[in-house]
Amino acid sequence: MLSRPVIRPEQAFPAKSVRLSDGARYERVDLATTSDCAKGMSPELAALIEQGRGCERLTAALFTDADRRSQVTVTVLSFRRAEDASSVFAMASMDPVTYQVVSLDPPPAAGLPTVPPGSAGVFRRLMTVRSVVFANGQWGDGSEQDEAAITEQTEDLLRYVDDNVVAYEDPDSV
Repeated sequence: MLSRPVIRPEQAFPAKSVRLSDGARYERVDLATTSDCAKGMSPELAALIEQGRGCERLTAALFTDADRRSQVTVTVLSFRRAEDASSVFAMASMDPVTYQVVSLDPPPAAGLPTVPPGSAGVFRRLMTVRSVVFANGQWGDGSEQDEAAITEQTEDLLRYVDDNVVAYEDPDSV
């Protein structure tokens, strides 16, 4: 499984318009990828990754719901070694604020507000064979209302992307 190349952006995030099994619809308003993974994460997470063999690729997509209220960034960090993915997953699970990836700001063409700094958010993550999939969800206006709804959207988009990554990294498991 590690002999396969890391997942490409179009494999992790194949559709600009996403409809989940529960009927919820989302639009992907931004997509970014880099092999300089440290640019898209906290300094603490970057330092942890450097203790291993490093990250091969960081790919992130910003989604919004049909009402254009939510902003959920889903990020796939792919590693050379499964052990490094496991280490990152463990630390991010214990301290999700310190060991986090950066949420994408919406591009001007998306017509969405930038979430105010310091706004409350939902942080979730899952691990695949060689990747850790992170999801950071917030309301675009920075509101702390309706936490259950933003949590559900964040977790649903996390599972959607995680399913894509698992199908690529471990096709025999699906």
